[in-house]
Amino acid sequence: MKKTILLFLNLIAIKAVMAQKMTTNGLEAPLAQKKPFPMTIHNHTRIDDYYWLNNRENPEVIEYLNAENNFTEKVMAPIANRQENLFEEMKARIKEKDESVPYKDGSYFYYSKFVEGGEYPVYCRKYKSLDAPEEIILDGNEMAKGQTYFQIGGFEVSDNEDILAYGEDTISRRNYTLKFKNLKTGQIYPESIENTEGGSYAWAADNKTFFYVIRDQQTLLGNKVYRHILGTDPKSDVLVFEEKNNQYYMGIGRMKSKKYIAIFSEQNGIATEYQLIKASQPNENPKTFLKRKNGLEYYIEHFENKFYIRTNLAKSYNYQLMEVEENLGGNPKNWKTKISHRKDVYLEGLEIFKNHLVLQERKEGLIQLRIIHQKTNEEHFLDFGEPTYDAYIGTNPEFDTQILRFGYNSMTTPNSTYDYNMANKTKILKKEQEVLGGFDKTNYKTERIYSVSRDGVKVPISIVYQKNTKLDGTSPLLQYAYGSYGASMDASFSSTRLSLLDRGFVYAICHIRGGQEMGRQWYDDGKMFKKVNTFNDFVDCSRMLIEKKYTSKDNLFAMGGSAGGLLMGAIINQAPDLYKGVIAAVPFVDVVTTMLDESIPLTTGEFEEWGNPKNKAAYDYMLSYSPYDNVSKKKYPNMLVTTGLHDSQVQYWEPAKWVSKLRDYKTDENILLLHTDMSSGHGGASGRFSALKNTALMYTFILDLADKLN
Repeated sequence: MKKTILLFLNLIAIKAVMAQKMTTNGLEAPLAQKKPFPMTIHNHTRIDDYYWLNNRENPEVIEYLNAENNFTEKVMAPIANRQENLFEEMKARIKEKDESVPYKDGSYFYYSKFVEGGEYPVYCRKYKSLDAPEEIILDGNEMAKGQTYFQIGGFEVSDNEDILAYGEDTISRRNYTLKFKNLKTGQIYPESIENTEGGSYAWAADNKTFFYVIRDQQTLLGNKVYRHILGTDPKSDVLVFEEKNNQYYMGIGRMKSKKYIAIFSEQNGIATEYQLIKASQPNENPKTFLKRKNGLEYYIEHFENKFYIRTNLAKSYNYQLMEVEENLGGNPKNWKTKISHRKDVYLEGLEIFKNHLVLQERKEGLIQLRIIHQKTNEEHFLDFGEPTYDAYIGTNPEFDTQILRFGYNSMTTPNSTYDYNMANKTKILKKEQEVLGGFDKTNYKTERIYSVSRDGVKVPISIVYQKNTKLDGTSPLLQYAYGSYGASMDASFSSTRLSLLDRGFVYAICHIRGGQEMGRQWYDDGKMFKKVNTFNDFVDCSRMLIEKKYTSKDNLFAMGGSAGGLLMGAIINQAPDLYKGVIAAVPFVDVVTTMLDESIPLTTGEFEEWGNPKNKAAYDYMLSYSPYDNVSKKKYPNMLVTTGLHDSQVQYWEPAKWVSKLRDYKTDENILLLHTDMSSGHGGASGRFSALKNTALMYTFILDLADKLN
């Protein structure tokens, strides 16, 4: 009892410290110097006091970021031991020695594994049988030695199964160095190629010709495809294709049939274009399948003597599936409808087999896997049996098989790998992610409810909580969303989330507009001049969760990252009083300035998502919601903001400037912390355990505010 009282008093003391402005007891918050920088366009001038932070080579900038990190560390110091305990708790749920379910490709079974204590995956294969000796093709732990950051960016095996091409990133800018390895001898070839698009690789059928994508170092967009001959100097590589429009994203890959190498260009939900090279004729110039046209999107897959085409042709905004004879492919007049467009079903993807066609669809926000026989057209759906979940087509490199590999998980069910026999409709659970520490899925409940937004639109919400948690308004709740780029945030499992649920938190994923959960229109209604719908949906979900007594204003927390960080910035400007605390991870918050600066990586490729502010209408609209531009003199919630110095997606200076301005403007005494990872980028730390450190920081922050840190 005495120990409990002392602990309670200690918690009170911690709260007292954290509730201050950190100007006493040696905890003075860093204040970035103001250096007014005028920016004028459309006869309108903005003054940016912190524009100077846009220079990572400036020692003053590094000094400021380090000062913020030191401040965060000092503020969190009284509870540092519990942050460490939380890290160890989350780490203890992970099975350290683990491996994936093998998949067969050619003569080999491929899989990855983690060794005890290992931060990085080890990629392996076995010849013809799972009983065969293990061959290690890449050992991430060995490769990462001496590096503060390390990431393998995909790999491809030659047709003769002897040569491995792979990419590695040691900076966290997603610039991958391409290397080659002889899998028979273990030899690493002398040539290496820098600044490639990781995973955008393709072998030709001759086992010596290789295609790769180079990234423009200003835009960080892949824009050039080169042909390399194994064993030659990369300086002699031949430029095969150049994407000259800097609003397009580009990639390359070998189709499942192996007949074609496809160069794919896409302008953010506006237009697509394919260039095809026969894998047996790698020296030929690529041929355009169908020339790009504004408003026309198409995605192709080769099968026997035809192409399947997933397309929005003829106003099929949720996509239809079409097919065409191989030699007639490029003319839409020759395309025949296989699956018609449906207003209530979004066609998300497909997998082709010799005897079956598998469609990944969305209906009412939930994924469906639809199996169609290639010859009889008989079809059926897989049944998942939970109110909200995540399912997906897995790795299926083989054509001639009756087995579909798919994945399934929910907010209560760990990630599970299944083999499904499409002929006899039987499935085998190959593996369910093992969660250590006595995890029992029956101790948790999941729900799917709807909020009604202010314009009358119903927004789905996926919810999970421990079965003994009270839903009477007294429980803390963490609300998460993303809402951009058509990216759907499905109701998936997280073992780290258990640390919140077991302490009485409710967790809610809001499937707001800007994602694609409810179809393509859901995305279109949350972008460009409809972007504000995204923010309104989130706030209205918050109010509904409070109204339905899942939580209360004093117990509601919000979290989002990247474009979801923009969401966090917008909602605290719109409704700061709704939230006890907010976590904004690598947040995109300085929308106007970033989108005006085409020298910043990825800016030009984003015009179709946010708009081009050189257009006055777009400028005015973006200015109306840009979090950085709309900071004002008022009270803001407790906040933790994170970033990475080498972030290639959202430059570190955006959150740094935002925090500086918030410190100057906010009228409350709530906590405001900025943590910069000085060795990583957009995805944070690269190791599986190192990444938990940041999660532990964020969870400790909100658990302490909720008085649930025990």
